[in-house]
Amino acid sequence: MKNHPVRVYKSEENLAREDQLAYKIAQVAVDPVEVSEEVTEMIINRIIDNASVAIASLNRAPIVAVRDQALTHQPSKNGNGAGLFGLDNTVKTSPEWAAFANGVAVRELDYHDTFLSAEYSHPGDNIPPILAVAQHAGKSGKDLIRGLATGYEIQVDLVKAISLHKHKIDHVAHLGPSAAAGIGTLLGLDTETIFQAVGQALHTTTATRQSRKGQISTWKAYAPAFAGKMAIEAVDRTMRGQTSPEPIYEGEDGVIAWLLDGPEAAYEVPLPEAGEAKRAILDSYTKEHSAEYQAQAWIDLARKLHGEHPELAEPKNVKAIVLHTSHHTHYVIGSGANDPQKYDPTASRETLDHSIPYIFAVALQDGSWHHVDSYTPERAGRADTVELWNKITTAEDAEWTRRYHSLDPAEKAFGGRVEIELTDGSKIVDEIAVADAHPLGARPFARENYVNKLRTLAAEAVEPAELDRFLTAVERLPELAAGELEQLNIRAKDGFVITNATEGLF
Repeated sequence: MKNHPVRVYKSEENLAREDQLAYKIAQVAVDPVEVSEEVTEMIINRIIDNASVAIASLNRAPIVAVRDQALTHQPSKNGNGAGLFGLDNTVKTSPEWAAFANGVAVRELDYHDTFLSAEYSHPGDNIPPILAVAQHAGKSGKDLIRGLATGYEIQVDLVKAISLHKHKIDHVAHLGPSAAAGIGTLLGLDTETIFQAVGQALHTTTATRQSRKGQISTWKAYAPAFAGKMAIEAVDRTMRGQTSPEPIYEGEDGVIAWLLDGPEAAYEVPLPEAGEAKRAILDSYTKEHSAEYQAQAWIDLARKLHGEHPELAEPKNVKAIVLHTSHHTHYVIGSGANDPQKYDPTASRETLDHSIPYIFAVALQDGSWHHVDSYTPERAGRADTVELWNKITTAEDAEWTRRYHSLDPAEKAFGGRVEIELTDGSKIVDEIAVADAHPLGARPFARENYVNKLRTLAAEAVEPAELDRFLTAVERLPELAAGELEQLNIRAKDGFVITNATEGLF
């Protein structure tokens, strides 16, 4: 890996195109380096992971609405169109709308892979747009693997170097460029075209973090899917010869100068050198539980404490619980956010998903976590849960913040230390560094775990034979020929998927 210095340039400095970050990203995208077997296997895992959480979301309101939107847009004249999760492969829509609908389904439950560093991300959000274009363009399994390796690489590398949330910019601003680069690799586009697409994708996907603040709305799931849609449209425009604002990152009126660290900003962005394999997907990790990633380890600790100290489930036994954790966990999903909604039993599912006091209280009482049952209004409104919930606060701990930002995978951590003061005056203290499913956790996720996650989440919606067919296809991904990628769609049981249930402009 090579660290590339990135700063703001005044217009009269005339930063050469080949020295711009967007161009360097494009150079990574066109590098013909082979994808390793290890990376290929992880790409297969993440395609399975995305499918599992998307199928579990098929009839949730945001997915029904966006699917109805997508079904009004027919495949364009220059390709085959792309499929929608849950529907038969005879039903196709244009790739940008397929990416949008499938992306919302993947993101709705906040239950797929993650990478956290200077910024945070769900790099699996690259899969819906790149796969949709691959289906539309009749590409092969190997083409898709190459495109996804690029998408993961660029997103993870940007997340390592450039913080967006510090400036209240939503993290999908790293997704637009990564998806555009991945699509460029998939299609075998030239450096200039990908450079322009990366710039356009960034320019059209910068938005504020209000989508993840206060009373969180259904747009939380739409935001990354919209970024994927914008990336596809950016590629389409630049293939037609259209250009982008430049330098998009480094310009004196560009993203860094006005949306991020300002005119004096300086970053070091790591990117693979020419001929260096794209391995960034191996730095990411998926979720065992349907909740914000910073909650994963805390759920595991809470269910451990539930077994060891069942008395903690009764609020009358607990005086106070403090979760000592990282800056990000405290200020984004903890009491440091100062969002009263994080303690509101009538809050939306999206809000509860971003409330570690709520999540810890429920996991401590139940000794488990469920992607539906743990979020129902009845569960959130239970009197003893509300009482316990309001005794839980978070506090930033400098050491946990340091470990959160560490570049050393062996010490990077997303958990913390819990201190529980009981009403009898005694105290319970415990800690956890990473989730059980993390590569360094107690039970790291392997292929069998991804497959079990799919079978569990899809049990109600999909026939077992259809799941078997999908798994056989995805595990043969490197051998799938051009035009065979529609096999990566999963068809739900007859009559299961709700369609034409909403009305809008289209």
